[in-house]
Amino acid sequence: RIGEAKDVETTIYGTRWAANDIPKYELPEGEMPANVAYRLIKDELDLDGTPALNLASFVTTFMEEEAEKLMTENLSKNFIDFEEYPQTAELSNRCVNIIARLFNAPMNDPNAEALGCSAVGSSEAVILGTLAMKHRWQNARKAKGLPHDKPNMIMGSNVQVAWHKAMKYLDIEGREVPLTRNLLYMDPKKAMELIDENTIGICSIFGSTYTGHYEDVSALNDLLEAKCKETGFDIGIHVDAASGGFIAPFVTPELPWDFRLSRVHSINVSGHKYGLTYPGIGWAIWRGRDYLPEDLIFYVNYLGSNQASFTFNFSKGASNIIAQYYVLIRLGKSGFTHIMKNLVGNADYLAQELEKMGMFTILSERNGRGVPLVAFKLTKEHQYDEFDLSAKLRERGWIVPAYTMSHALEDMKLARVVVREDFSRNRMEILIRDIKAAVDVLDSLDKKELEAHRKNRHTSARHHHRGSISMDKEHDAKHKKNNEKCKGKEAPGVC
Repeated sequence: RIGEAKDVETTIYGTRWAANDIPKYELPEGEMPANVAYRLIKDELDLDGTPALNLASFVTTFMEEEAEKLMTENLSKNFIDFEEYPQTAELSNRCVNIIARLFNAPMNDPNAEALGCSAVGSSEAVILGTLAMKHRWQNARKAKGLPHDKPNMIMGSNVQVAWHKAMKYLDIEGREVPLTRNLLYMDPKKAMELIDENTIGICSIFGSTYTGHYEDVSALNDLLEAKCKETGFDIGIHVDAASGGFIAPFVTPELPWDFRLSRVHSINVSGHKYGLTYPGIGWAIWRGRDYLPEDLIFYVNYLGSNQASFTFNFSKGASNIIAQYYVLIRLGKSGFTHIMKNLVGNADYLAQELEKMGMFTILSERNGRGVPLVAFKLTKEHQYDEFDLSAKLRERGWIVPAYTMSHALEDMKLARVVVREDFSRNRMEILIRDIKAAVDVLDSLDKKELEAHRKNRHTSARHHHRGSISMDKEHDAKHKKNNEKCKGKEAPGVC
């Protein structure tokens, strides 16, 4: 009878664990075998999308086996423990120096140490850069006996949500320059109009999440130099190069956007985007010690040696830092150049093929003048929109986000394809084929069928998972209306 043959083995799916629901809210009373726990979790994760087909994300989805092996071998290392893992700290310092020189940080000699730190991603690096600007401004105001309680920072309304968080968390007024249909990123001249004595800095986005555009950091620098000479202010630029920082130096090296410009005080870049490293790793780099106030640096010795710390996360894994160093020395300038130029060529090809269809307008830049992505919208009104196209492509496994532009352009809908390292020309041809097929299907639907298609999409259980910080049903209902107002205003993407 069932259960009596103790010496007979069965597969995991013949055990009692496969016949019961997996624990979700309470710690189970008993144990389960390692292979059972692994298989049950793996089966759930198989329901996730395929990372390679997630064209919404800028985050790296491919690394070489050697890099993955290094990461696995060092998973147990806590990066912050410099005394125990001094060589890991050394590799981090090497990354900072390599990246700082890539961004043309001023160095007195070839052996000079650059100033920067690793972060979990660009979101943390953005907050660190903003915090340094705020304290530098406050220290200068205090020294002159002036009020220092109303700091503001200027940015385009196309900033990623990390900047809204930085303003909220650090109690800074964010002054946003609205976009226009003719300029889908910050206008430097309009930014000048928002400056006053309480301005701590200006954020320039070098690779917009919405459309991939590089903002004109050089023009902003020139205007800001003139403004500071006129007013006596000392205002710097923080360049958010989360996406563009590892592209421009290899595709458009002649383009001045970095520390070659006098008013650029700090830069952040995501190693886990076009730095070609798995998430999460980012970098914050400063022009020099004058731009990172000493009072923000903490010194501790309880890990065995006196060491400096300027991050929000104290303990964090070392594997991503090690992987970043692997990528830097593995590829070198020539390797990065070959990869980035391939990505730019593939993005340009996709834009060209979409234009040939005669129904899409391309909103992103080409020829390496922006991040290798294709942002596009329907040229004229159809019974369907970009959100319907996105949903139809999702049926084929593709995650191509549809969203609306930022403040003042919320009525503009668009879709976006991010071209990453593992998005080959062959895979792109398949996407183009599927876009054409999706359009043909949407063209064939009448209004009633299209509404049914939308209703099915909106009620799908797949898209109704609760976030881990969700409060309760009453709280969620209270804020549902407000959330609907905000929905779609932030381009999807991870920092």
